[in-house]
Amino acid sequence: MYFYQPSQGHGLPHDPLNAIVGPRPIAGLPPAILKDGLTWRRIASSTALTTIRHYRFRQHGLERQRAQYCRDREFVWNLTTRELASAMNETSASLPHGEDEFLRAGLTKAESRVVKVPLVAQSPVNFECRLSQCIQLTAANGDSIDTWLVLGEVVGIHIDESLLQDGIYQTAKAQPVLRAGGPTAYFAIGEDQRFDLVRPDARKG
Repeated sequence: MYFYQPSQGHGLPHDPLNAIVGPRPIAGLPPAILKDGLTWRRIASSTALTTIRHYRFRQHGLERQRAQYCRDREFVWNLTTRELASAMNETSASLPHGEDEFLRAGLTKAESRVVKVPLVAQSPVNFECRLSQCIQLTAANGDSIDTWLVLGEVVGIHIDESLLQDGIYQTAKAQPVLRAGGPTAYFAIGEDQRFDLVRPDARKG
């Protein structure tokens, strides 16, 4: 298992964080029409937008989980792969307080290296995180809503070395699972869906 602490650098040819949390949503965002015409901005092509954890805590069990995050100020993000999808789905069950989700899902706890929270041993990628902010969001009129923004700093990253090829993280090989529309729909990523684009500035010369 390859491990590094982001504060000390990743030590690889290319930062794996953006490849792990993905595919990242990409959109064109024209913010305003200026005097000299439309200024176009690209969003999330180089930043891991989805590393911002945005939770809707409304059910009793989820509210308890949010309170635990804010109290303990530590958590671990474990990559869900196609192989782990069914097990991770089991962890969404509403369980009595104190019942172990690891046991229900047949997952194994492993000790983290920086935080006290255990990680999922079967997951090929784990982010150890410390809470930075736990913010209740508001509507445009200022009223509080039942949605919380949970922001954490990644302080330790574990990567299965089989997913590193010449130091580059192989997203498709990990087979991450993505949530789709509807209550039951998901997608997995395969190498056959990959294509490459060279940015204009890199083509100069």
